[in-house]
Amino acid sequence: MTTDRPIRVAIADDQSLVRIGLRMVLESEPDLEVVGEAADGRGAIALVESLEIDVMLMDVRMPDLDGIAATESIVAGGRPTRILVLTTFDLDEYAFAAIRAGASGFLLKDSRPADLVGAIRTVHAGEAALSPRVTRRMIELFAGELPGTEAPIEAPGLDSLTPREREILIGIAEGRSNPELAEQFFLSESTVKTHVGRVLQKLDARDRVQLVIYAYEHGLLPMPGSS
Repeated sequence: MTTDRPIRVAIADDQSLVRIGLRMVLESEPDLEVVGEAADGRGAIALVESLEIDVMLMDVRMPDLDGIAATESIVAGGRPTRILVLTTFDLDEYAFAAIRAGASGFLLKDSRPADLVGAIRTVHAGEAALSPRVTRRMIELFAGELPGTEAPIEAPGLDSLTPREREILIGIAEGRSNPELAEQFFLSESTVKTHVGRVLQKLDARDRVQLVIYAYEHGLLPMPGSS
């Protein structure tokens, strides 16, 4: 008897036509199942509390309670639900704030259906749906909040990493995917995945987004714009 089941997805957006369009795209995929919809952040939180949801598609600009506050609440609640931020604007500061709050990815609403489906599968697998450009812009926005030290010796958990795991961490922070890391270090993708999993565990990080922030916070990479 197989234990495989579809990825359970919920949609939070204040525009009903957007929710309908997203549902139509997702329900055409055999490995995805839409289990609920919400029109605001409070509804999104209620869905996560009442249903088993793997991935929440979260609009950031909603009435009553926006997607940033909803993301903070869901992440603080400790549920395993991954949050994929939806926004109309590329490099949207509201979307970056939601990512900072714990969302696992960022996607434009006018993305191709294949990109949406791929992003859901990516965040469900524990990776981050962020391009290098988006990652860099996120760090630029938050650079003022981060110390940017060049001496990461005091970084919690860093001394537990092997030299290879530290290289993998830096590669992730630079925006490299698992296939790119495999090519860079002459490793198989399965070996890279194992390394990534160990780095996440040792640094007590939820996903790759947190690893990116960690690397910049502790000086493993220079801040954008620094000499």
